[in-house]
Amino acid sequence: MKTPSRHRRDRNKLSRRTFLALMSASALGFTLGGCAVNPVTGQRQLMLLSEDQEVAIDREHAPHQFSADFGVSRDLALNGYVSSTGRELAAFSHRPQMPYSFQVVNANHINAYAFPGGTIAVTRGIMLEMNDEAELAALLGHEIGHVTARHAAQRMTRGLIAQLAVVGATLGVTATEDRQGLAPLVQTLGGISAGVLLAHHSRDDEREADALGMKYADRAGQNPAGMTDLHQILVDQSRRNPNALELMFATHPMSGERLATAQGKMANLYRSRQHLPHNVERYQDQTATLRLLKPSVEEQRLGEKAMARERFARAEPHLKRALTLTPGDYTALILMSRCQFGLGRKQEAAEFADQARLVFPGEPQALHVAGIARLGTGDHEVAYQHFMEYEKLLPGNPNTTFLKGVARENMGQRATAARYYLHYLRQVNRGGQTGYVRQRLTEWGVLRPR
Repeated sequence: MKTPSRHRRDRNKLSRRTFLALMSASALGFTLGGCAVNPVTGQRQLMLLSEDQEVAIDREHAPHQFSADFGVSRDLALNGYVSSTGRELAAFSHRPQMPYSFQVVNANHINAYAFPGGTIAVTRGIMLEMNDEAELAALLGHEIGHVTARHAAQRMTRGLIAQLAVVGATLGVTATEDRQGLAPLVQTLGGISAGVLLAHHSRDDEREADALGMKYADRAGQNPAGMTDLHQILVDQSRRNPNALELMFATHPMSGERLATAQGKMANLYRSRQHLPHNVERYQDQTATLRLLKPSVEEQRLGEKAMARERFARAEPHLKRALTLTPGDYTALILMSRCQFGLGRKQEAAEFADQARLVFPGEPQALHVAGIARLGTGDHEVAYQHFMEYEKLLPGNPNTTFLKGVARENMGQRATAARYYLHYLRQVNRGGQTGYVRQRLTEWGVLRPR
């Protein structure tokens, strides 16, 4: 029997970088709608998602993003405060009937985002940068504006129209060919990721959301000047520490123009509202417990910055200091697990992930990270059980399907692994781990060579 060459064996292995990239991802589907009236402008526009579909997409997909952001904060008082502030604003919005929810998530970066059905999240990172309730109202009002103006639904509609044009052209070319050959194109219409839902907003969308945020704040009795203060914080941060705002810039393009526009609105449209309170003391009181975490969060940010450049040895001291400051911080434990995996210390990675599971039971990301670490230590059955438990808590992540296949493959259960890999290909048509999966299925004779 011929022994595989070292090059062939290495080619069949999944790299450390692959496993580090498999910490979180998800997929969802939707069907097509028709025309609708924009709730903000009152004008008719082509909209391929109904309101019910927006809500369905939101409910299916938001939990995956929350887990990727280390789960919802367990500070009940903090979440209650953010939720009550958001609901007061939403009641004065153009779509008060939407099932809004407002959460603080445990991510350290500075960001906020809205899903199309009204699920809105702010990171603990941005909560630590704001100073008063007027700024919080501006932030939440801005995100509500994205929901009321249906920006995500519009962006998905434009994307679908482009894809439909491709499909239509292909139908014209291949009308006499086997229609099954169109399946890959058609399947792309049924899958959309968090990257699309939370993608880069256009500057026009951002301007509109800013204007709506100020309007909703004014209607709710908040000082609209919070928008100018919020933009000033972000502009100052971008000068001092641009890396801290990478994700904020990715989803909310910033510019001095937006700050100037908000200042102009305060000087003219909202001049009579400048006397309204900013509610500094209330904000400081409600965020007091969170602000105790700031030194640890700052260390974690430095660690994350180093890990983004794959400088794991440089990240480790920062994460150690963070865990010294806050030994039971779930985010810090997950980050340290990833760091240890990047350093090649698979057992230590598993141990930190296990600690995270104990600290925050039921939060799915720890199960993924622990499972990947256990694949690294060779405990494939334990890894498989972690992935199965993750799937129960958070179904629909195609990476879980893939990882279950890897675990079964490593256990020598090729037939079971092949079933998982085929299921993964049905979930993910291109990109991701499809190259590896197709290669393995071809080698096993399940797929024909291309």
